[in-house]
Amino acid sequence: MKAKRFSKKTAHFLVSFFAIFFFAASAFAEKISFSARTMSGRAGSKEDTTELSGNASVVTESIEVKADSIQLSGKEFRYVSASGKISGIHKESNLEFSADNLKYDREMKVVTLSGNVSLTDIDNDVKAAAQIIEYNSETDIAVLQIDVRLEQKKNVCTSAYAIYRKKEQMLELNGSAKVVQDDDTFSAQAITFNMDTEEILMEGNVRGSVTDDGKKDSQEKNSDEKISNENPPPQENSLDENSGKENSSPKNSAADEQIDGAETESENSSGENDE
Repeated sequence: MKAKRFSKKTAHFLVSFFAIFFFAASAFAEKISFSARTMSGRAGSKEDTTELSGNASVVTESIEVKADSIQLSGKEFRYVSASGKISGIHKESNLEFSADNLKYDREMKVVTLSGNVSLTDIDNDVKAAAQIIEYNSETDIAVLQIDVRLEQKKNVCTSAYAIYRKKEQMLELNGSAKVVQDDDTFSAQAITFNMDTEEILMEGNVRGSVTDDGKKDSQEKNSDEKISNENPPPQENSLDENSGKENSSPKNSAADEQIDGAETESENSSGENDE
């Protein structure tokens, strides 16, 4: 039987089965494995491409991705692209994520998530959401864009654009930046927020509203009432409508009437004696 020859440029393969595993040592000093229901690919002199469909999964030493479909491309599968119901974890940084689309550069250690992105920093209990998040594991910095929202403890931070520095636990918010802490609200064009100390630095169109603690208000109110009871206000004097003279208390008025009566009797008695 005559053997068939295949050129590298035209070699194609299609494998259909429930799961397939592949391991490759690369210039990135890490192994990569993948699985899917169906796989198709092309091997060439310039780059290799592999398409994974149906419960697709890719695992490297630094990241694990699950999606409806995943594409591996570039020399030694440098680039990983995924779409449809993406979920995964960045094992080196302990970050969980979900999104509609994913692009990962294995050499640069940069992952870009887009479309309804959710990112959770498990170590620091920080939950982030945006339409685009780019994370660099070499610098441990995440850049968030469009409809940005981060939650940590009692803090809710929102803006149009943000930079999250995981190691330093620093957050830089730009564009309609706002930080809400329970009932307190702080807003500005730009806000720098220390997520450890909760120190806030605001710049441009600064505004804020702070609500006193209810317990504190109650204590202050009770204290005021106590002072009021201990020190009643002095009694005010009234003015006589006809004479315009100041009238004293009722007790003093009665005494004055008695004195006036005594003087009248004395005058009458004096008159009778004169007669």
